[in-house]
Amino acid sequence: MGRIGHALLTAKPRCLFSLAYGPCKLHPFIKRFHIHMGKSFFSFSVFLEKRDQIAIANALLFSADLKSFSLGNQIHSHVFKWGFSNDIFSQNNLIKMYFKVGVSSYGCKVFEEMAEKNVVSWTIVISGAIQNSNFEFGLNMYFEMLRVGLRPNEFTLGSVMKACATIGVHTLVIAIHCSALKIGLEQNPFVSTSILNMYVELRDIESAGLVFDCMKDLDAGCWNAMIGGYIKCKYDFKALQLLTLMPYVGVKMDKYTFINALKACSAMGALQCVKQIHVFIIQSKMECITSVMNALMDVYFKNSDKDSSLRVFNRIQEKDIISWNTAFSGFSQNGNARELIALYHNLMIIGGKPNNVTFSVLLRKCGELHNLNLGLQFYCVALYFGLFDEVSIINSAISMFSRCGKMDMACTAFYTAPFINMNTWNELISGYITNGFSEEGIKVFNNLRELDFEADVYTYSNTLEACCRSENQEIGRQLHCDLLKSGFHSHDYVCSSLIKIYSTFGLLDDCYKFFNGPEKLDLVSWGTMISSLAHQGFNHEAMKFLQLLMKSGELPDDFILASILNSCASIAAYRQVKSCHALVIKLGCCVYPFVASALIDAYAKCSDIENARVAFEQSLKLQDVVIYNAMIMAYAHQGLVVEAMNIFEKMKSANIHPSQVTFISLISACSHNGLINLGCSLFESMGFNYHLRPSPEIYGCLVDMLSRNGYLEDAKLVIEAMPFPTWPAIWRTLLSGCRTYENRALGEWASGRLLQLFPKSDAGYVLLGKVYSESGSWEDAASLRKKMTERGVAKGLGYSWIET
Repeated sequence: MGRIGHALLTAKPRCLFSLAYGPCKLHPFIKRFHIHMGKSFFSFSVFLEKRDQIAIANALLFSADLKSFSLGNQIHSHVFKWGFSNDIFSQNNLIKMYFKVGVSSYGCKVFEEMAEKNVVSWTIVISGAIQNSNFEFGLNMYFEMLRVGLRPNEFTLGSVMKACATIGVHTLVIAIHCSALKIGLEQNPFVSTSILNMYVELRDIESAGLVFDCMKDLDAGCWNAMIGGYIKCKYDFKALQLLTLMPYVGVKMDKYTFINALKACSAMGALQCVKQIHVFIIQSKMECITSVMNALMDVYFKNSDKDSSLRVFNRIQEKDIISWNTAFSGFSQNGNARELIALYHNLMIIGGKPNNVTFSVLLRKCGELHNLNLGLQFYCVALYFGLFDEVSIINSAISMFSRCGKMDMACTAFYTAPFINMNTWNELISGYITNGFSEEGIKVFNNLRELDFEADVYTYSNTLEACCRSENQEIGRQLHCDLLKSGFHSHDYVCSSLIKIYSTFGLLDDCYKFFNGPEKLDLVSWGTMISSLAHQGFNHEAMKFLQLLMKSGELPDDFILASILNSCASIAAYRQVKSCHALVIKLGCCVYPFVASALIDAYAKCSDIENARVAFEQSLKLQDVVIYNAMIMAYAHQGLVVEAMNIFEKMKSANIHPSQVTFISLISACSHNGLINLGCSLFESMGFNYHLRPSPEIYGCLVDMLSRNGYLEDAKLVIEAMPFPTWPAIWRTLLSGCRTYENRALGEWASGRLLQLFPKSDAGYVLLGKVYSESGSWEDAASLRKKMTERGVAKGLGYSWIET
C-alpha cells in the first residue's frame, strides 16, 4: 500500500489499480479488492477529477473497508491540498475512517482541530471510541457533548447504551434511559431496541420486560432481543412462551429467533420441544440456512440424541467449518475415537480446510478420550497446516497432554510456544492440579507474576484450588490479600474458591464473613459453601445455610439440592430428606440426574427402600447410568442382591453402558450375601463384555468379597496380581478376613506388609492382635501391645452417634 500512496501524490491515473500494477496487469491483489467492494471496482479517477465531498467520502470509505491506514492518510493529504480541511462533512468522514482503521489518536486530532463541530462529529468520535473498546473515553466525550449544549441523536444514544451495558454500571444505564425519555427518543425504533438490549445485557430482565411492553411496532429483532434476554437470565420457559406468541401477533420468525429458541430448549433439556421447533424450521423453509441447522445439530447433541444430530448434519446443504466443528464436538461424546477419525477423513475428502477451532476441538476431544497417540497425530497435522503460532491450539495441546497424564509434554508445548496468553498459563496450572502436582501449580503462578503477567479470575481460582489440595493455608491467605488489592475478590468464581479453601481448612468464621459482607453472593458461592460444609461433615450447618438462602429470596439450584440430599443421607436425617424431596418436586429439579440419584441414595440410607424405588421409577425417563447405579447401590446396601441384579438387567435392556460404580455396587452386594461365583463372574464380564479396565476400587471389592467369605488365599493372589500398587485399606480387608477365619500365618504376613506401608498406623497392630487373641495366643497379643507402646503407636478411641 505504500507504493499506492506514493503514486497518489505524483500522478493522475485512470484507476487506482492501473496505477499500482500497470494498466494491462491483473494482479491477485486486484481480485481481492474486487471481491471486497462487490460487483465493481472503485474508480479512483472520480476522486481525483471531481474533487468534491462525495468523492472524498467514497474514497475514505474504501480505505476504511480495507483497514488501510496508509491509503487513508494519503487521501487525507489530498483533502488538505484541495482545500476541504474546514469542510465539516469531509472532516467527519476523516474521523470515521481513522477510527475504523484503528488509529483513534489521528481521529481525535482531526476532531480537536475542527473549527465547527456538529452532532454527527461528536457521535462519530463517541461511537468510534466505543467500537474500539475505549468505553471510558467514549462516555466522557458524551458528557462533554451535553455540556456544550448539543442534543444527542439516536445513534449517539445507541452507542452510549452499548458502552453502559458492557461496563455494567446500572445507575448510568438508568440515567441514559432517562435522557432518552427527556428528549423524546424512547419510541425511536433504534433507541428503544438499544434500551432493551442494554437491560438484557445487564440481566435486568424486569426492566427489559417493561421496555418491551411499552415499545410500538415491534419487529423480529426486538422479539429476539427479549427472548435472548430471558435465556441469559435462565428463564428458558418464559423465552419459549414468548416465542409461541410471535405468530399470533403477525411477526415473522427469522433465523435468530430459531437459534434463540434452540438455546432455550438446550438449557431446559426439552428434547420434545426441540423436535417441535425442528418442524417449524422445516415449515419455514429455514433448512437452507446453515447457521440454523448448526444450532439444531448442536442442541440434539447436547440432549444425547446422536441419531437426529447425524440426520441434521447430513441434510445441511452447504456445510461450513462451524458445521464440521460442531460435529467433531458431538460425534465423539461416547468415547469412540474411530468416529472422530472417520469424520476428519470425510472433511479431507471433500477438500475442506480445518481451522484453529477444528484442531482445538479435536485435541481437547483426544484429551477427554485419553488417547495420546491420536492427539499427537492431530497436533502434527495442525503444525503441517501452519497453525503452530495459534494460541488456541497451543492451549488445547497443553490441555490434551495434561489429561493424558503427560505433564512433561505439556511443559514442552508451553515453553516452546511462540506466543502465549493468560489462558496458556491457566491451562498449565490446571494441568498440574489435575495430575495431583498442586505445589508445581503454585510455582507456575509465582512465575507468571514475576514475568509481569496480569492474572485473571481463572488463574486465581485455579491457584486457590491448588492451595486447597496441597493444604497450603499460608499461600491461600496471601492470595486472598492479593485478590483484595487487584479487586477480584468479589468475582463469583474467586469468591467461591475462597469459600471452599477456608471451609476445607475448617475456618468457618472466615467463610461466614463473605456472607456478612456488603456484596450479594451468587448461587455458585452459596452452593460452594453448602457443598463444602456437607463434605466436611458440618451437615446441620449446611442445612441452616439452605434455610438462609431461601429466606434471602433465592431458590436453590440442582447443585445445592444434590449437596443437601447427600448431607441428609450421611446422617440418615429422614424428615429432612422428605422435606427436600418436596422442594425438589416444587422446583422441577427431578429432571437433573444427580438430584434424582441423590434422592434415591438418601431414601436408601434412611432404610426407606420403597420410596427409593418410587424415586427411581419416576427418573427412568432420564435414561442415565447414574440413576441406575444409585438404585443398584440402594438394593446392595439392603442386601437385596436379586433386586440389584434385576436393575442391572433393566440397564442392559435400555442399552445403557454400565460404569465402574455399577460393578462396585454389584460385587459389594455379592460380597455381603456370600455369592462368590456371581461376584467373580461380574468381575470377569467387565473386560470381556464391556471393555472396562477394573479400577483399584473394583479390586478392593473383590478382595473384600473373597476375604469376607473365607477365600483368603484367593484374596492374596488377587492382591499380588493387581496392576496397581497396594494401599493400606486392601491389607486391612485381608487382615479382617484372617481374624474372622483365624488364619494366623497369613495374618502375620498381611500385617507385615501393612506396617511396611504405614509403620505408625494402629490398624495393622490392632487387627493382628485380634487374630492372636481370638486364636488363643494371648502371649503374642500381649507382646504385640508392648511393641506398640515402644514404637509410640497409640490406638484411636472408638465412638458412636445416633440422631435425636
